[in-house]
Amino acid sequence: MDYEYVPLRLPSNVDRMTANAQLTIQAEYGGWELARVRLYPDGTRQVVLRRRVTNATLPGLST
Repeated sequence: MDYEYVPLRLPSNVDRMTANAQLTIQAEYGGWELARVRLYPDGTRQVVLRRRVTNATLPGLST
């Protein structure tokens, strides 16, 4: 399966609950899932989201 990835950087002033809410919204409405989280010593987080790449065509359109 092919995936597309999006890296996000969350600053240190974003607490865990806020980060959770932001990522949940992305998952619900964007079709993203969590691929990786890296916590740095300065408190920042690097998050990588992924979702499947689909080649679905719209119904009624010819190619």
